Amino acid sequence: MAKEKENVRVRYAPSPTGSPHVGNIRTALFNWLFARHHGGSFIVRIEDTDVARRVEGAVDTILEALRWLDMNWDEGPEVGGEHGPYFQSQRLELYQSAAKRLVEQGDAYYCYCTPERLEEMRAEQVKLKQPPGYDRRCRGLSATGSLLKFISGSRRVIRFMTPLEKQTSFTDLIRGEVTFENANIDDFVLLKSDGYPTYHLASVVDDHVMAISHVLRAEEWLSSTPRHLMLYRALGYKPPQFAHLPMLLGTDRSKLSKRHGAVSVTEYKAQGYLAEAMLNFLSLLGWSLDDKTEIMNRQKLIDNFSLKRVSQTAAIFNREKLDWMNGFYIRSLDIGDFTRRVIPFLERDLSTEIKRPLPDKYVSRITPLIHERVKTLADVTELTDFFFIDELDYKPELLIVKKMNPDLAVKVLETSRKRLGRLKEFDENSLEGALRPLTEELEMKTGQVFGTLRVAVTGRSVAPPLFQTMAVLGRERCLDRIKAALRKLKVAPEEPEGE
Repeated sequence: MAKEKENVRVRYAPSPTGSPHVGNIRTALFNWLFARHHGGSFIVRIEDTDVARRVEGAVDTILEALRWLDMNWDEGPEVGGEHGPYFQSQRLELYQSAAKRLVEQGDAYYCYCTPERLEEMRAEQVKLKQPPGYDRRCRGLSATGSLLKFISGSRRVIRFMTPLEKQTSFTDLIRGEVTFENANIDDFVLLKSDGYPTYHLASVVDDHVMAISHVLRAEEWLSSTPRHLMLYRALGYKPPQFAHLPMLLGTDRSKLSKRHGAVSVTEYKAQGYLAEAMLNFLSLLGWSLDDKTEIMNRQKLIDNFSLKRVSQTAAIFNREKLDWMNGFYIRSLDIGDFTRRVIPFLERDLSTEIKRPLPDKYVSRITPLIHERVKTLADVTELTDFFFIDELDYKPELLIVKKMNPDLAVKVLETSRKRLGRLKEFDENSLEGALRPLTEELEMKTGQVFGTLRVAVTGRSVAPPLFQTMAVLGRERCLDRIKAALRKLKVAPEEPEGE
């Protein structure tokens, strides 16, 4: 494996054609970790030359994803730098100048083939089962013929004049020696008819001007590397070192898609995943510290990241593992931090009828009850909404737990109301002291007594620990809910002593 340079400058160069998905951000993360490990620079460059596919607001979403994961950049949008501007649409003169120089020195040529003619060519290649690629029709066009076409108003692009013989080889930092036959590479477009460059030309020019030392990118760009090396040679540039990262697959080993979890990283943020969990999870998609370590904080990742441990084989995106890891990180939060992170999700997801802002002290009494049960921060609303609403909505049959009848359920509720009404203190210990003896007195099982009470005060058969939940809800709300439960069972509740 080639030696990694000391003066490391890497770039993350997304196209603003939508929100950044997990594979895209995984590439950014590996670049960022590589730069931080070597004390180098991480540059963000927006490759916005595909005018037709630009999406309004995409740049903001991309930068938001990086900020959420705390992947700070040294040069790029918002922070500037001596190699700016960092939007390719603002660097068109550089690409046009490079393309024209290649034409002048005989390494590129003008092509006047119409889209219709190219489509017919491709159809014929498919019919004859030939490999796709430009047939070089304009490659032999004389300077005079080219000028006449230009004067006549024909639209033109600039194509690279790919050498027809020999091979192009390079050493990939992950895959080792890679060789391509030049004869299998067509004369690719450098500059489109609208004056905008293709990815091939723009990335080569920018990587040179920005002094990029290493290009770490997805495996899908491996076949483009010989094109880029030809351009580096023709332009007299020294090429960077290349490393092509393993592709991501779903658990069924098919191409990663939305059904596997290949959604926008900002969507994971909205779903309540922690940035530190997502960072840890993405770092293991094609890289590992060893054969057993899975939980690693940011600094440990930086200290240990190396291309030597990046796999050549595809990485599996396992959503269940992400859920497990996110749950681990959530449980590792102290309760104060957990509460602070939860409140925005409650504010967002609870019914609009619930008064805002939510009282912090009240929420801080609820969060310890569900801390161990949460996989994502967004889970909290469903687990706790009964703490905030006034009227519970559930079916009366839930009050009648296994091997009970309505009369027994009524007996549990009526007896409990009387006990609760006489309590001086309404805390966890007092509640347990008052209610646990009921199981023997009523000659019923614990699950029956507490199951009926749980449904009455929470509206659900599965909820946080009963006595702690009731203590947080408070005496008045618990008694009101037991009354409401009795009414659901068509019984007019008796007034307990002490009310």
